[in-house]
Amino acid sequence: MKIGLVDSGIGLLAAAAAIRRLRPDADLVLSSDPEGMPWGPRTPQDVAGRALECARAAAARGLDALVVACNTASVHALPALRAEFEPLLPVVGTVPAIKPAASAHAAVAIWATPATTGSPYQRGLIDEFGNGARVTEVPCPGLADAVEAGDAAAVAAAVAAAAARTPAGTEAVVLGCTHYELVADRIAEAVPGALLYGSADAVAAQVLRRVALSAQSGQVHKDAAGEGPRGGALEVLLDGRAAELSPVARVYPQGALLAEAPARA
Repeated sequence: MKIGLVDSGIGLLAAAAAIRRLRPDADLVLSSDPEGMPWGPRTPQDVAGRALECARAAAARGLDALVVACNTASVHALPALRAEFEPLLPVVGTVPAIKPAASAHAAVAIWATPATTGSPYQRGLIDEFGNGARVTEVPCPGLADAVEAGDAAAVAAAVAAAAARTPAGTEAVVLGCTHYELVADRIAEAVPGALLYGSADAVAAQVLRRVALSAQSGQVHKDAAGEGPRGGALEVLLDGRAAELSPVARVYPQGALLAEAPARA
């Protein structure tokens, strides 16, 4: 089984690590766009074009499924990606975990990038899945950039600022950017008592379901749905070029887990 993941930067590590924990034998292809990041401030057309380029580079490695491991790209690029690759290649997007959080809690905060906060997309999710909960949108300027840079001081400052904007009594925090899951421990410390809701585990479960369904229909490799005999390999593509997992990525637990896999140049 080989699964590709697409993001502007290292936000894809969370979903990749979740897949690795569920299927240690799966080969993973991490395809990102360091020359074009961040995607948040870009036009929808630009985001879609860049996500397509990353996806094509990964798909050329012979995938069984593709994960759009980025909230921004899932909003702006998912239709274009599905139009190009499905039904032969299943494409799974990333959606903030508003529904499970609001189903279980009366007071919910959504931490997201400034571009996503207040957007019609996020407001639509709140309207559809808010379940009557008090939902507060919390912009987190600089947090994704700090995570990407591995700047611990900047992460701490951005987390503290977002925590100060989070209402007292918040019971759950939805992590509305995949980068935030890499520093979930620091966010949990800043909002004590609140449960965190990320999307990585749900994305991992969904992509494995899609691969299994495709295997049943004969669209993927014969052994894609079965347990393989070896540890999965890891390929890293930066702007379509083969690379190694960056030192910054290895700082985070998810990156350290992936670094244990045998790399393929």
